[in-house]
This record gives sequence, C-alpha cells and structure tokens, in this order.
Amino acid sequence: MTELSIVIPIYNEVENIPLLCERLNEVLPKLGRSYEVLLIDDGSTDGSWEKLVECGRRSRCFRMIRFRRNFGQTAAMSAGFAESKGKVVITLDADLQNDPADIPKLLASIDKGFDVVSGWRKDRKDAFLNRRLPSQIANSLISNITGVALHDYGCTLKAYRREIVQNINLYGEMHRFIPALASWVGGSIDEVPVSHQPRKFGNSKYGISRTIRVLLDLLTVKFLLRYSTHPIQIFGKLGLIFGLPGMAMLVTFLFAHIGYNLGIVSLHEIVEIAKRPAWIITPFMLILFCMQFISMGLLAEIQIRTYHESQSKPIYVIKDIVEPAV
Repeated sequence: MTELSIVIPIYNEVENIPLLCERLNEVLPKLGRSYEVLLIDDGSTDGSWEKLVECGRRSRCFRMIRFRRNFGQTAAMSAGFAESKGKVVITLDADLQNDPADIPKLLASIDKGFDVVSGWRKDRKDAFLNRRLPSQIANSLISNITGVALHDYGCTLKAYRREIVQNINLYGEMHRFIPALASWVGGSIDEVPVSHQPRKFGNSKYGISRTIRVLLDLLTVKFLLRYSTHPIQIFGKLGLIFGLPGMAMLVTFLFAHIGYNLGIVSLHEIVEIAKRPAWIITPFMLILFCMQFISMGLLAEIQIRTYHESQSKPIYVIKDIVEPAV
C-alpha cells in the first residue's frame, strides 16, 4: 500500500504550478516512503489544467483530477481524500505559501502516534488587517466553540491518518474543521510550527464572504460535535427557555384571577393587568415557541435515527480490535 498521499487543490494557479511540481520533486523522493501526488483542478479557467498535464508527464507519481466547474476547496479536498491510497494523507495549498519542505515535520508527529497534525504559520507573511487579524479572531472563536485549541485552523498544510479522513464527510467550508471533527471521533491532534512564504504569483482566493461562510459552518460543526446523535437536547433546551417564562406569566395571571374571586386581589389590579396586552398575548406566544422547538427536536431525532438505521451507520467509530489468541 502507498505510504503517503499528497493532496493539493488548485484553482487558477497557472504560474505557480511548475514551481510547485519542482519543489515536490525535490522533497518527496528524500522521504524514503512510497508516495503519490493528487493535483485536483477545481475548475480553473487560466490554463492551470494544461500546465498540470504538462508537469504530470514528467512524473509517474502525479495524478491529476479535473472538476467540470469550480466546486470549492472543500470539494477538492474531499475528492482527493476519496481518490487517495496512502496510509497518511497530507494536504497543502498550491500557491507555494506552504513549503513542501515542512512535510517531514508533520510526518514526525504522525510517527509519534498522532492522528492529525496541523501546521501553524507562526510567522505569517500576509497583511495584518485583512488577513492575519480576522484569522486570529476566527481561530480563537473556533478553538473555544469546538474545544480543540489550535493556533491556525486556516493552514492547509496538515497530515491525517487514512482512518480519520475516511470517516469524515465534508461540506461547505468544513475542510478547516477536520481537526475538531477528528477529535469528536477520538482522534489525537498535534500542531507544529511551519514556515510561510509570501505569495509571488496569482491572487488570493480568500475574502470577507468566505469568512462569513466559515462562521456559519462553525455553527454546523458545533451542532455536529455536541448534538448530532441527540438533537432533542438542543431543541428541547431552546423550547424550555421560551416555555418556562411563558408558563410563569400564565400562572401569574391565573393566580391573579383566582385571587380576585377570593377577594385577595382587587378588581383594579386585574384591570391594570388586562390593560397590558403583553400579559395576555406573550405567555401564549412563548408557549407556542416552546412547542415548536420541541417538535423540531422530535422530528430531528426521527431523521437522525432514519439516517443511521437506513445506512446501517453506527454512532461510534472503532479505532482497534484485538482478537483473542487462538
């Protein structure tokens, strides 16, 4: 079996491709491991595919995959994981800001027993205001929400054991959350400092719109990590947040009415309460919201069970099985 698969998503990097292939051919043969390189063209329109084919003819270890259109970096990585054959899968960007010479650092941590090793661009060469500052805020937010503390979730240079990536389905911008998803299935995570080079050719594909998509996907990841097998827990809690105050207000109004009948509460006080529509409408609205959230939770529970049972998909991931000696 191939020991190492290098997965590289590519989108409009025609000027960087020859240098990238040259650097890979310098570094990979020195590792002393069998390897393959998967170059995934994510619907490039600048001649990147032709340049890939040209470079691929010079190496028997290069495999090229071409998308019919631009599907995004997560889709390209997902295709690379599916098509790769290596025991260890390493991803990196094609813009040469990730240095292939750092691959041995990742492999050293993998050899120590870690399941996922993430690169940390400790001395990042990007602009501070529009790249590094938003990244620092996002990394802090992701670390706090997922419970997996990393300095640099956005660094594409990462190494994964095959059994980790084959159990993770990727959508949206979720490729950057693989360490958190891996931790959920019991994977061990490490982070190592790697070098970061300034971009020489082409333009960055990152922007504010992508940051927004990442933040929205973070909500999905949080839900998957915490409530994917029991969604009623989150919807039920939200329902109670609305329902309990609604019941309290309704009980208060009911006791006021009973108090009036018993002569404890004056008619004037009842009239004052009745003059406030919120006291009458709000309890029923809150209770209605409560019932809606609980109903959503029950429907989600049914969907989760249908999902697992229809695919015979377990709600656990086994790492090892030791058979008894014969």
